[in-house]
Amino acid sequence: MEYETLLFELREDGIGILTLNRPDKLNAMNFQMIEDLHQIFDDLMVNLDCRVLILKAAGRAFCAGLDLRESAILQTKKKPPELKEKFFYARAPDKDIIKAKMYGQWRTSHLIPKMRKISQPIIAVIHGAATGAGFTFALASDIRICGENARFANSFINIGFSGSDLASSYHLPRLIGMSRAAEILYTGRFVDAEEAEKIGLVFKLIKGDDSKLLEGATEIAEELLTKSPLGLRMTKEAINLTMDSPSLETIMQLENRSQMLCSTSSDLMEGINAFFDKRKPKYPLM
Repeated sequence: MEYETLLFELREDGIGILTLNRPDKLNAMNFQMIEDLHQIFDDLMVNLDCRVLILKAAGRAFCAGLDLRESAILQTKKKPPELKEKFFYARAPDKDIIKAKMYGQWRTSHLIPKMRKISQPIIAVIHGAATGAGFTFALASDIRICGENARFANSFINIGFSGSDLASSYHLPRLIGMSRAAEILYTGRFVDAEEAEKIGLVFKLIKGDDSKLLEGATEIAEELLTKSPLGLRMTKEAINLTMDSPSLETIMQLENRSQMLCSTSSDLMEGINAFFDKRKPKYPLM
């Protein structure tokens, strides 16, 4: 499909490359990008040909958060007709500002659960600024790598909002611990690439230009392609549920179920045969 604010390429090997594509606006998320992201995540939910997703951005920044000029429209009593025609949250009565703001917040925030629910592991490739919504997109990804110029900030707190938005207060403490997370969420300060790697916010800092970053992400994605497609999907599901599990026994039951389901798949025999043949497994895309 064609998107106004995104680029998407699905390679023959099953690696999908999703690019935020508003470089002139530092990939700030406007209404159209919100809708485009919903569409691509809905499509990926049922796309068995895409096994791993690389999330990156065009231009000199990953994502500078929400497009504040456009989002401010939801706080006005008179909204442009073209926005009302295109986006449901702009259709609230002009005098009922709170409804438009609530609907807009709801629609934006639901991108994060969709990122977690799609079965493809997401590898985020961060260069330049990842602030506000861009910060939370990175947090919601499965694996994060960054360039030397990457900078992260929970910038909501700096412009009069709460520092907890788009699941930042959920994901960040789980990634780096509550004390460090609290300081970053409260202050809204920038975390540079070296600190991000040191505290575990990113998996790896890659030196070099943007092409080196993509090469690094592709290497990780290609490694994941050597794993069973069903096994990867079940692993992501288990990780999601484990983060909120009430007990060890609950997760062991989930893991037992996952292993039994995987044991019935043809992926298992291909994996075993490849191991004994000392070759890379060749799993079908579906």
